[in-house]
Amino acid sequence: MKDIVLYTVIPEIPERLSPLKEMSRNLWFSWNLEAIDLFRSIDQNLWEETQHNPVALLSRLSQDRYNELLEDEGFLLEMDRVYEDYTRYIREEKSYNFGLKKPLNFTIAYFSAEYGLTDCLPIYSGGLGVLAGDHLKSASDLRVNVVGVGLLYQKGYFRQYLNADGWQLETYSDNDFHILPIQLLKAENGYPITIEVPIENRNVKVRVWKIQVGRVSLLMLDTNTIENEYSDRDITSSLYGGDHKRRLQQEMILGIGGVRVLETLGIQPSVYHMNEGHSAFAIIERIRILMEKEGLSFDEARESVYMTNVFTTHTPVPAGIDVFHKDLIMAQMNTYLQQIGLDINHFMSLGTFEKEARSDLFNMAVMAIKNSAYVNGVSRLHQKVSRKMWGGIWPDLPETDIPISYITNGIHIPSWISGDLATLLDRYLGKRWAEDPDNQKIWERVNAIPDSELWRTHERRRERLVGFARKRLEEQLIQKGAKRVDIQMAREALHPGALTIGFARRFATYKRGDLILKDPSRLAKILNDPQRPVQIIFAGKAHPKDQPGKEIIKNIFHFSQQPEFRHRIVFIEDYDLNIARYLVQGVDVWLNTPLRPMEACGTSGMKAAANGALNLSVLDGWWAEGYQSGLGWAIGDGEEYEDIDYQAIIESQAIYNLLETTIVPLFYERGKDNLPREWIRMMKRSMQILAAYFNSNRMLEDYITRFYLPSAIMWSQIREDQWNPIRQFIHWKNHIRSNWHGLKILGKKVGPQKEIERGKTLNVEVLMELGNLSSDDISVEVYYGPVDSKANLLDRFILRLTHFIQDGDKIIYQGEIPCDRVGRFGFKIRVLPYHPLLVNPYSLNLILWG
Repeated sequence: MKDIVLYTVIPEIPERLSPLKEMSRNLWFSWNLEAIDLFRSIDQNLWEETQHNPVALLSRLSQDRYNELLEDEGFLLEMDRVYEDYTRYIREEKSYNFGLKKPLNFTIAYFSAEYGLTDCLPIYSGGLGVLAGDHLKSASDLRVNVVGVGLLYQKGYFRQYLNADGWQLETYSDNDFHILPIQLLKAENGYPITIEVPIENRNVKVRVWKIQVGRVSLLMLDTNTIENEYSDRDITSSLYGGDHKRRLQQEMILGIGGVRVLETLGIQPSVYHMNEGHSAFAIIERIRILMEKEGLSFDEARESVYMTNVFTTHTPVPAGIDVFHKDLIMAQMNTYLQQIGLDINHFMSLGTFEKEARSDLFNMAVMAIKNSAYVNGVSRLHQKVSRKMWGGIWPDLPETDIPISYITNGIHIPSWISGDLATLLDRYLGKRWAEDPDNQKIWERVNAIPDSELWRTHERRRERLVGFARKRLEEQLIQKGAKRVDIQMAREALHPGALTIGFARRFATYKRGDLILKDPSRLAKILNDPQRPVQIIFAGKAHPKDQPGKEIIKNIFHFSQQPEFRHRIVFIEDYDLNIARYLVQGVDVWLNTPLRPMEACGTSGMKAAANGALNLSVLDGWWAEGYQSGLGWAIGDGEEYEDIDYQAIIESQAIYNLLETTIVPLFYERGKDNLPREWIRMMKRSMQILAAYFNSNRMLEDYITRFYLPSAIMWSQIREDQWNPIRQFIHWKNHIRSNWHGLKILGKKVGPQKEIERGKTLNVEVLMELGNLSSDDISVEVYYGPVDSKANLLDRFILRLTHFIQDGDKIIYQGEIPCDRVGRFGFKIRVLPYHPLLVNPYSLNLILWG
């Protein structure tokens, strides 16, 4: 251990300017355009140098500049006005209305391995983190009591730069936590609040920091303290860095440590939401606490935890899921499991498929799914993909019944919309559009915006994007030691008035970043039309270990260096939130080319749409449900090919066809006033329909009504009754498992008619033998729907038979199938367990088909 005493020097901010200090510590500033303008006005160059970090800005400001601000009456008036808006936002006591007769106040704990919140906090890698950040911001706007939990990475995610050959290289720089908008939490004695997580045979110390996101607190865990061994200090060093051992340690800190932090701070959530499987160990820690504090058995505690867990999966491919070998689990977690009294084989069973031959691989997503009452994908199409991926957890269920639902992602619109457009929306939609972004009627007022004003606003954003891109290209070339002639060409790259296409995202191979480059000669002809020029701006990072992803970036870079593309294709290095905003706010067309159905959702196109850009995308992720004719364009018709090389050819040609025949002509079709009237009409319709639905307020409200509220009500009920409902429920489950084999469907009977007129009903009777079970223990259901020529159900509807009569030791269930459609139909009989506390009837993996 180094013999050093650490201390921090902070600036002396005059009392009159204290509102600046308070606002700098709350990320509310990052989505309030007037607050951003206020900080920028203090020192524009310093604002850019600090990556829009008001804490660093104030810490580096000279005393002379502070004195100047004190004498600037206009600045002080603006500061007071913004501060008044800030205090109103923070202190407003109105809470979210859950629509309940009896008020229910509860807290949701939201766990995520990354958060994309603002430019100066590089603790995210891509869409998962940005989604988590937008989730918290909407929770703040809606006054929903959410507390976030994450890891505070010392180095964050990597910075990207390309060498002279276009190959991606990575650098990591330390985050100085003391000049970031975060706060180290301390106890009353002045010492940092610390919890411990057992790893291997030692306890790792974890400090707690807080990021204030409007009204929401985000608790960030950090192991870089001198109290830890040197290697343990690096556990939270970098996001998604290191080997399997380091990843497992990080996820122990996030899951186990996160629950312990909440417990230490006296925060008692009713609902736990796991954003991907990285935090799944929170499940086992919650079980441990209930066993220790409430005297519950493992099964009782697990059931209680299960009922109040929400799990969101974002990953459409098995390779993206964290899987740890049994030996590694034993080495890292054995001490912890011994403390719980949990056998390693029992623990491994929590993270494996039901009928998996091998049990030596522990799957974090499987653990989360098996132990969460509510599981969802992030788009309608992703629900189908997820059901296929995880169907092995319920081996006896048809795919359509697998209990994975979906809530389509959304974006926090105030964080992504440009200042120019926001001013325009304030004028024509009213100031409340930002507070109520999922109100369809508000967005209908977009039609009231004069075409000329909307177009001029959009053109200003495109001009700023071009200016920004030129500046970044120049900086990139200077850093590479490029020739003066090349630097001068960078200053002339792109054209402020040309049709501009944006493509920016993580460069995983399935996203096919170079799909539009498949036919260079045809593309060159499109881009270099002297009367109707087109240009493409690329940005994005490949994972440091993703060599194929890096090859795609290199290919794009080489294209941008060819004479025919030099002024028409550019690649902006080191993609981050700032670059993302410039792109989605300034492009005309947002291009998205994933290999269907590999895109779970994708939210960048939503951000572009909110800013008036039109989407050109494969029908995958959110666009599969968002696309309508007149809102943008679809590449293909949702086909999925076995030969992906052939698919790439077909879909690249579809892009060229759309550009040549539809998109480019529409953009350049101008009237005497030089306005593209039809293009503007599409912009307005796209904003009206897409922005009103694909936003994080609507998304969060979906989570509240469908998952959070039922979980919180259940948690309240079982706690109020001293856990007796859970104990009785566990007894019931054991009884059901022991006696399910005695359940028999002896026969089924329908009315005499085989042809039924539409509007009438088909009478059904099912003869059952229940054995040692009662009618209260089961749900007898008619599983019916239209059938194909081989009698396979094309769709299914479920009718529960609630009327029954006793027939000796048998029981007859009766019901009527509604016949409100014409066609050929069929039905089956199935029986499931039933209990008021059985949130997911498939969780017992007990099902009887007749």
